[in-house]
Amino acid sequence: MERFYIETWGCQMNELDSQRMAGQLMQQGLVPTRELQQADLILLNSCSVREKAAQKSYSRLGEYRLLKRQRANLRIGFCGCVAQQEGEEALRRNPDIDFVVGTGRVGEIESVLRRSRRGERVLAVGFPEERPYDFEAISRDSAHKGMVTIIEGCNKRCTFCVVPNTRGPERCRPMAQIMSEIEHLVEYGFLEVELLGQTVNHWCEPPAPLGSGQDLDFADLLNAAAVVPGLKRLRFVTSYPRDFTDAMIAAVARHDNISPYLHLPVQSGSNRVLRRMGRGYTVEDYRRLVGRLRAAREGLALSTDLIVGFPGETDEDFQATLDLVEEVRFASVFAFKYSPRPNTAAIRLPSADEVPREVADERLQRVFAAQSVIQRELNEELVGRKFDLLVTGWSRRPGYQAGRTDCHRIVHFPVGDEPVRAGTLTRIRTLEAYDHSLLGEMIAGRC
Repeated sequence: MERFYIETWGCQMNELDSQRMAGQLMQQGLVPTRELQQADLILLNSCSVREKAAQKSYSRLGEYRLLKRQRANLRIGFCGCVAQQEGEEALRRNPDIDFVVGTGRVGEIESVLRRSRRGERVLAVGFPEERPYDFEAISRDSAHKGMVTIIEGCNKRCTFCVVPNTRGPERCRPMAQIMSEIEHLVEYGFLEVELLGQTVNHWCEPPAPLGSGQDLDFADLLNAAAVVPGLKRLRFVTSYPRDFTDAMIAAVARHDNISPYLHLPVQSGSNRVLRRMGRGYTVEDYRRLVGRLRAAREGLALSTDLIVGFPGETDEDFQATLDLVEEVRFASVFAFKYSPRPNTAAIRLPSADEVPREVADERLQRVFAAQSVIQRELNEELVGRKFDLLVTGWSRRPGYQAGRTDCHRIVHFPVGDEPVRAGTLTRIRTLEAYDHSLLGEMIAGRC
């Protein structure tokens, strides 16, 4: 019996792509393994967001190459964003790669493997109009959350971002397909569904072939998904701040099972830097949106993305970012140093604008230090509260399990007489706060 091993780097979109490929392979009779040494097929599902992504990918593929010298029948597939970016160059640089599959061709892994078995070195990149997507064949490897892609690609041209090149232009799935997948997940037993897209709030009903499609947008989809019987939690990532409408805010406020947690990337607190990034909004626009959201939904937890050290960022620009962090008080912050990416506009900015690495390092640490204080304070405000916790599995603490609240906080709790099954809800009371999580205890009560 052939075994396959998939190594996944990057975001939730890549995680779901790996689940899609695993499902197709299992339909062909292959079985998954967690042991690299046992695999007859290895897939590297790569991420291209950070600097030197291609270099790191080729380094990892080189490690696979050593395994292939020991087992001539081992097949190696290069997948994901770097594979899409590198294309034919990947086949040229590494003769031990059997096939390359880009992000737009994930649904073709079955035919790609079949061609590979016939001795063909397969290159499957690009973004064809017709793309197979069988949600019933996805091998869901999470017991607590079902992910649903609603829109792929991105039409924005932020000067630092490689996503439009690696994921292609925006392409929306029809609402009927999305709703069928959500209902399928709930029937399967998932209590939480997460809607995915690089710009998830750009979703709209794609035009019908005869031009008779409904004029539906993301607010309509939220309103329809939230009332699916049995769906306890509905999340979505990632939203583009400029395009969050009043109707979308109203939907978030209307449905209790839409998570009071929202990821809203701001990238910088400086209008000057935002203009150079091509973000299309000002810090004032962002502040107003945050105010509208918090006025509509009590207890809303916000997270964000920040880039420090963007070309031309001055001390004043960075201080504006720190000021925004202090003002908004995000529940969590994902901060990174600027990474020059191929085929993006930012790499053409003057070299004189480059921020020294040591300066960017120091700024990043200042963001983390400020955010740690804020997160501890926000978590302390939750101590003594009762939550319905969605159990995600075992904690790193010996003898503890962990889960997430509806506002996406991690809570560790001691195991009772029997472990709580992952993917189920349990009632907990929070006892102690840390920077990145809380400690709690199970209590009696209905979830």
